[in-house]
Amino acid sequence: MLKKLIPVLALAAAITGPAAAQNVTYTKDIAPIMKENCSECHGASAPIFKEFKKQEEKFTKEKIGPRMDSYPELITYIGWPETGAIMRRLDDGKASPGGKPGNMYRYLGGDDQERQKNLAVFKAWVGEGGWNLNRWAARGDVPAITKDQLDKLKLAY
Repeated sequence: MLKKLIPVLALAAAITGPAAAQNVTYTKDIAPIMKENCSECHGASAPIFKEFKKQEEKFTKEKIGPRMDSYPELITYIGWPETGAIMRRLDDGKASPGGKPGNMYRYLGGDDQERQKNLAVFKAWVGEGGWNLNRWAARGDVPAITKDQLDKLKLAY
């Protein structure tokens, strides 16, 4: 019985997977993950990025990151001006050349299973092919984002 059920389940997953990914929104899916896992350091009392950079050493010692508690704040770390910052920091290492997870990956959940689940939600929200580690302008070994990559960003509210 189980052998007959596995192909059916696989087909159902293949059919519903893309549809489910299309329904990922900031409000319904991303904001709760951010609130649960990130708001302690990146909440409403955190400084905006420009202020954070002015006193980065001080804020880092206090375990305070730049503000990311709203849709407009968060997408600046995906699209522009801090292009790819969320992806570089939340990535599990599978997209990075060295295979090293980003410095915030460990905060995506209490264990690796939860982190992988939340990362999959982020990737679905960003859009198929939109998850990349590139910057707006090339810096070091990180290339500039391309128009094709920007066109793949979905980021539904």
